[in-house]
Amino acid sequence: MKQKTILKTAVDIGMTVMLLLLMTYELIGKAMHEWIGIGMFVLFIIHHILNRKWGRSVFKGKYTPMRIWQTVLVIGIFLTMASSMYSGVILFKHALLFVSIQGRRAFARKIHMASAYGGFVLMSLHLGLHWGMMMGMARRIVRKVPAAVKWLLRGIAALMAGYGIYAFIRREIGLYLFLQNQYVFFDFEEPLIFFLADYMAVMALFVWLGHYFSKGLRYIIQKKKSA
Repeated sequence: MKQKTILKTAVDIGMTVMLLLLMTYELIGKAMHEWIGIGMFVLFIIHHILNRKWGRSVFKGKYTPMRIWQTVLVIGIFLTMASSMYSGVILFKHALLFVSIQGRRAFARKIHMASAYGGFVLMSLHLGLHWGMMMGMARRIVRKVPAAVKWLLRGIAALMAGYGIYAFIRREIGLYLFLQNQYVFFDFEEPLIFFLADYMAVMALFVWLGHYFSKGLRYIIQKKKSA
């Protein structure tokens, strides 16, 4: 595996871990949340530098439904990340206090919440878009996987996505996403691992949806070509 590919993979894994940790907010402490947010933003910039070839080709070539879907996700993630960082700097109380952006804190908090949950969903869908490619990389390392193991893994993924629906409702993520509830509830007596497990399941749900939606688009495009 090429060094650049290894670096890309490491950055993507780092962003995924940080994304999950950011959703814990007060459970890990406000100061830690702020520093992880800065780390996430740095990795986001590195990610785009490593994938600058894609950025240079945005205005070139034909836009297929698959390419439109990918571009919409990238633009959405960019907007939520920019909004999260801008509103985060207004709300900062611990990290980078020398960077001062004036603004209405109540409005900034709403923007930060919508951007955080919107980014969580969009990044998970984006991960699903590239899931097939990641599985391809895994197959190069583990060359022979029995068919039974493949179906077992698919079953586990489906179960995780199914539980993700329950966790999405239980954690009221939809209410936070659309600002129907502007105050996130945290049970400080709940073990952090349970909270993270639920959010991992929700992430798995949107990765699963992103993967199969993208797979469906590719199938439709291929069918049109063959017709």
